[in-house]
Amino acid sequence: MEVERIAGIDGKVALWAFEWDSCTGHPAKINRQLLGYEQPVRATKEISDSSNEAICWSHGRTLGNIAVFADEILNSLSGDRGEDKILACDIVEAGKMRNGAKRWWCRTHQRHWGTKADIANASKSGLVQCSNHMQTMSYVVNPPSIRLEDHSEVAISCSLPPAVSSAASHDWLRPKLHIEAWMRDGQRKAIDEILDAMAVEYDPGDDLFSRSEARKVQITPPAAFEFVMGLESGLEMDCINCRNCGHPHLDIGEFGRNPHSKHLCGNCGRDNTWSRGPIVSTPLKPLHDRSSHETGFIDAAGVFNLDDQEGFDFEIRPTVPAIVWTARRPQERGVHVRLFHGNERIIDKVFNAVIFRGRILQRAALLHEMVSRTIV
Repeated sequence: MEVERIAGIDGKVALWAFEWDSCTGHPAKINRQLLGYEQPVRATKEISDSSNEAICWSHGRTLGNIAVFADEILNSLSGDRGEDKILACDIVEAGKMRNGAKRWWCRTHQRHWGTKADIANASKSGLVQCSNHMQTMSYVVNPPSIRLEDHSEVAISCSLPPAVSSAASHDWLRPKLHIEAWMRDGQRKAIDEILDAMAVEYDPGDDLFSRSEARKVQITPPAAFEFVMGLESGLEMDCINCRNCGHPHLDIGEFGRNPHSKHLCGNCGRDNTWSRGPIVSTPLKPLHDRSSHETGFIDAAGVFNLDDQEGFDFEIRPTVPAIVWTARRPQERGVHVRLFHGNERIIDKVFNAVIFRGRILQRAALLHEMVSRTIV
């Protein structure tokens, strides 16, 4: 059984399975079966202008294509957010396999499709599903977005579980995003939220991604975590666009920790894009560089003795580099202490070190502990 692509008058490309009948002397296609529809590799103008969009991600994988714009996928999402859900495959044409047969790419689950086994399964089920279609995903529909120019200062960071806390149990937690933004008067904090995912809008004239049609940078927890850890370790990072579809490339998971030169596009499934040298590619790098004023870091001062604060709840985290930091002052580097009396936050400050149970806790050791409590 083979698959052919047939374009309809509405512009949609249908995938039809068929078999060859050579009994009559003239080969003919028989047992034709509609399997599903192929999505466009690039968003059309109608899709780009649509008010509906979504961001999806999965923890622990190595590629990321997080923007969802296909109606079939959007309509399958239940509610405005979900975690560990089964999502429909988003199939796009992806050239040919090494044997010359056509192949496709599932943007949802980041897998190629088109082997004989794939086609046979589709013929039986009536659905085009990649081999990874049961992978659970998280998503946010119409995620919050921000324009950096609308605020005097914006800080976007990766929110990670506390390295030490007063909580009775220390569960592993998934990373999230923390956004803080101040009004133009510089006095009032307009935003202070923990988010599952978000987008940063920018003007087309900024040309954040050369030759790319992208006008937003979507940020998900896995991408944020890998980027922050890359900044922390001094990893060689940049952002390249796919030479086929122009989409900015995102490496996460194992590929987000090990620089490499050949890159498989998470948007179109082509693997013919090479960087000039080994890098980890992430759209967060140009966003970070464009928003930064090269203010650097300053080591926090003072030691906070937590042993003198009996009866209070607390959280201790090492600071990590921000993804976006538009302030014209250095970021503080040290140990972030939050002390609570009930729901009231009494202390929210960065120190050089913390004394806890007679031990001096410094940033390096706490960073290791915090990362070990993070689900990635």
